[in-house]
Amino acid sequence: MTIPIKQFKLRRLRMMLNNPFTTSFGTIQEKEFFVTEAIDEEGNRGFGESVAFTSPWYNEETVQTTQHMIKDFLIKLIQENKISHPDDLLEVFKPIRGNNMAKSALEGAIWDLYAKRLNIPLYEALGGTKKEIDVGISIGIQPSVEKLLQTINYYVKEGYKRIKIKIKPGWDYEVLREVKSHFPTVPIMADANSAYTLKDIDHLQKLDELDLLMIEQPLAHDDIVDHSKLQAAMHTPICLDESIHSLEDTQKAIQLQSCKIINIKIGRVGGLSEAKRIHDVCKQNGIDVWCGGMLEAGIGRAHNIALTTLPQFVLPGDTAASALYWKKDIIKPEVVVENGVISVPDRPGIGYEIDEQALKNFTVEEEVFHL
Repeated sequence: MTIPIKQFKLRRLRMMLNNPFTTSFGTIQEKEFFVTEAIDEEGNRGFGESVAFTSPWYNEETVQTTQHMIKDFLIKLIQENKISHPDDLLEVFKPIRGNNMAKSALEGAIWDLYAKRLNIPLYEALGGTKKEIDVGISIGIQPSVEKLLQTINYYVKEGYKRIKIKIKPGWDYEVLREVKSHFPTVPIMADANSAYTLKDIDHLQKLDELDLLMIEQPLAHDDIVDHSKLQAAMHTPICLDESIHSLEDTQKAIQLQSCKIINIKIGRVGGLSEAKRIHDVCKQNGIDVWCGGMLEAGIGRAHNIALTTLPQFVLPGDTAASALYWKKDIIKPEVVVENGVISVPDRPGIGYEIDEQALKNFTVEEEVFHL
């Protein structure tokens, strides 16, 4: 049975983060992104969220390319094809190479709409079963070690199950050693965002002394081969992030033994359908997975929560509370974390209501597409 999509709305939003977020690439204070809305003939509304940044520092996509791809290509493909299930979009979008974040923004809205039409929670439509999910926190590069320790201490007291620390050359081993000396029992991981090369292998091997939960994407953003060499030389599990865009990438990484853990980001892999396929093959091969964050607002955060209910998400993800990032989110109730745990909402679709006034206040541009 075809999903009778009548209309798409594309809203560009601008929201200010509570605090600047710094990685090896730079600092973000304002987040610009799109909220997608798919409306069917009965008036059901499904919502998605784009995750590309204004500059192509995480991958090649940007806010502008997202808008271009949605307007000029992806909506037309939906118009030309019958969609009976969100999984159909894997084939419908196949003629468009890459642009996974643009694809995911539309696909997310259709998944939400699909679940609402069935009157079931999105997590149930995906095959998830967990009623609660464990979450960690990602901490950007701080101005001093003292400030970092204070920040970690705050989140540990809040009950977060894992602390992720951004690193780069000159802000790595010594900093992490200091952190571990103060928090010896707290699960600590390091995220390098591709800041190193194999020339740094001796330096990176020193991290084995620190008993880290993992080191995420130490080498090039598009690499699988060199990570295999590094993983063979290290005890610390390597987690791949930017290198994994698809099920095929995942299968190659497993075959080459390039990692022991994979971070699944919905936008990076092109949507929930591909994320679920990646999850399934990781489960079959004993690769642990967790859900990474892209500084999402409430809609994207809700999609992450639904995905994390799948069984192989055995490590805490980055889906922290709304209030840590935004003074006001665009969903109600906002995402709340209690003792490092989020209770999965059981209302139809993403499980959260849209705060219509907040959505309106943050919207700087809106377009409507009739199918």
